[in-house]
Amino acid sequence: MSATLTAIRPPASARRAAFRDALASGRIVRMPGAFSPLVAMAIEDAGFEGVYVSGAALSADLGLPDVGVTTLTEVAGRGAQIAAATSLPALIDADTGFGDAMGVARTIRLLEDAGLAGCHLEDQVSVKRCGHLDGKTLVPEEEMVVRIAAAVAARRDPGFVICARTDARDPEGLDAAIRRARRYVEAGADMEFPEALADAREFALVRAAVPVPLLANMTEFGKSRLLGAGELESLGVNAVIYPVTTLRLAMGAVEDGLRAIARDGTQEGLVPRMQTRARLYELLGYDGGAR
Repeated sequence: MSATLTAIRPPASARRAAFRDALASGRIVRMPGAFSPLVAMAIEDAGFEGVYVSGAALSADLGLPDVGVTTLTEVAGRGAQIAAATSLPALIDADTGFGDAMGVARTIRLLEDAGLAGCHLEDQVSVKRCGHLDGKTLVPEEEMVVRIAAAVAARRDPGFVICARTDARDPEGLDAAIRRARRYVEAGADMEFPEALADAREFALVRAAVPVPLLANMTEFGKSRLLGAGELESLGVNAVIYPVTTLRLAMGAVEDGLRAIARDGTQEGLVPRMQTRARLYELLGYDGGAR
């Protein structure tokens, strides 16, 4: 039987405690996005400290745009599969919380049951947009405060991390983003996620104003300059996500390969670029005897 199937992974409570300890360590927690359990296993094998479950990647993998049309059941289900595949703490994108205060409370409990280490909630309206696109609309600050308070009240494991994301930087400006972030911390958020900051100077300003761990989003093709993990750590950022990177890498390779097969009538020329069967079995902990 596969070693993966028989592995004893730390319970969710232990992974949540480890995540909180890592956020307080002064060392940045690097969390690449996993769009499948197998990718989560590769992230752990590569030596990262955490796994991120991106709403944008999950939507794209289902063939949907990132506009909040995925359901809580789909998000919690994929989150549970990914969390079960790794010993690392997994943070998940919970969009706007899937409803009013009661809906947010149910969301938190389902994500706790899924074995996740935490989630982030954002202050956009429910028909949301990707955080690095123009045209975002935010809810009033008070409405987001209610979301955060409902999430904090609903969790049963105090180790489950409630992260507040503000998308205010683009539509309302940096000062508004900082003001909102501080209010969300006052409402009980354990971590702050200021989306779409432009550069290191803006991260430094948010860091100086917000008294909880800070999460940075280093997504490609977005509004933020891509800063290295070392630079972010020196700025006092506690965690960094690379939400869609693995999906973009995979889909780039998939499309290149499909074009080659359509052109050449065979995949033979692509074999040197593929993960070998032996490496896949090694990652899975499966002794299939194949090479």
